[in-house]
Amino acid sequence: MRNKISFTLLFCCLIHIAVLQTQPIKQFISLPDMQGASFSLLAKDINTGEILYSYDPSRELTPASVMKLVTTATALEILGENFRFTTTIEYDGKIENGILDGNLYIKGSGDPTLGSAHFSADRTNYTPDQNTFIPHWINEIKKAGIMKIKGSVVADESIFDTEGVGMKWLNEDMGNYYGAGSYGISVFDNIYKLYISTGNAGSKPKIIETMPEIPSLRFHNYLVAGSVKSDSSFIFGAPYADDRYLYGRVPSGRDRFIMRGDIPDPALFLAQYLTGRLEKEGIGVEGKPTCHRLLYEDNKWAVRERTILATTSSPSLKEIIRITNERSHNLYADALLKTLGLQYKPNPNEVISSFGKGIRIVEEYWRSLGVDTSSLWMYDGSGLAITDKVSVSFICDLLVFMRNKSGHSKAFIASLPKAGIEGSVINFLRGSPLHGKALLKSGGMSRVRTYSGYISKGNKQYAVAIFVNNYSGENRTMIRNIEKLLLSLF
Repeated sequence: MRNKISFTLLFCCLIHIAVLQTQPIKQFISLPDMQGASFSLLAKDINTGEILYSYDPSRELTPASVMKLVTTATALEILGENFRFTTTIEYDGKIENGILDGNLYIKGSGDPTLGSAHFSADRTNYTPDQNTFIPHWINEIKKAGIMKIKGSVVADESIFDTEGVGMKWLNEDMGNYYGAGSYGISVFDNIYKLYISTGNAGSKPKIIETMPEIPSLRFHNYLVAGSVKSDSSFIFGAPYADDRYLYGRVPSGRDRFIMRGDIPDPALFLAQYLTGRLEKEGIGVEGKPTCHRLLYEDNKWAVRERTILATTSSPSLKEIIRITNERSHNLYADALLKTLGLQYKPNPNEVISSFGKGIRIVEEYWRSLGVDTSSLWMYDGSGLAITDKVSVSFICDLLVFMRNKSGHSKAFIASLPKAGIEGSVINFLRGSPLHGKALLKSGGMSRVRTYSGYISKGNKQYAVAIFVNNYSGENRTMIRNIEKLLLSLF
């Protein structure tokens, strides 16, 4: 019996070594840029579970945006592809003779798509004033006979806590458009455009305006115009803070160059925005626009009976995760994680964040299916946290489950962009034999490059995950090297 077991172990080891010694993999890990790097690869037959290629599959590495696969898959499984967020307009008090003796409330449910450019007819040229939900709200307010509000427009974002951004995010992400926080109320992707004019190389660009207008923002301009084609600029600032710092180099000789930053307090901004639109429609508002966070901090938050005037529903979850994975939308992913967290029931005296609740739900769900989650270390839903870790083994197990056992398999697979054609992998593998045939979610940050999804070889389909961390050299060089590796293997 002992000899049989020994032979079996030896046979398995020989197979594993053979897989490890695949020539393209040996060449890849021998590249100069891979000195000191961490690398994991796994390709598994989605039908038989047979491993085609494997290299250090249990290593816990930073996945970057590949973490969105975990978030979106779990959201589909628990919430269902037809789930929709709702945002409601409500009021308390009484309406008499056209006067609302009370407050008007914007009640949020965490919808990250409210006024999002990604669901407009023209995403590139979309402006906030093209939205349809504000006119709908105002129309319903008028139908109720309200022509004056003695109270305030109050944004109620209390469904989530005030930790809009992940506590493990890097400083360089704070204030930039891709690092927009997720809140109980989000609007316009929580992004503003900053228009600047740039003069000669070496000069200081001038700030023109923001769209939408956010009068409270204070910009500290340390930008420099340069003879460059692309910019290396960024906007730095903390959530809820009005000070924004502009650093880096931007192309010279531009009349209206666009930078993008995050709206520091989307709930308060929307209350201000709606107040302004109401007043333009002749509906006066006596009180100053405010939100749950500010009222709670001042011990002025009170729960009163409210009446619903209007309801705005989001696109379906199926549509939302399509944007999340194709466009690698950080806000959408983090909002989905926090929404999952609404199902978590804290223990007595337990203090846990909205992010933390969502993470618990994710971990509990996959454990309940018998999936080993020991390598899954989530700190957000988007993958922006540098402390996020996961193994390619876990990712492939998730991919196999979503392909074979999930009732939402089609929706999940459809959310993955086609390499060389769309989304974050529009230039990856373009013009190659895998062009349009590999469905891959990409991830990237400083010295991190990852890809995961489905690739076919012959008449078989494989769940594939490839992670590279801490490589040297340029990102574009590593991307080309990963392309060569995948083309050699598949």
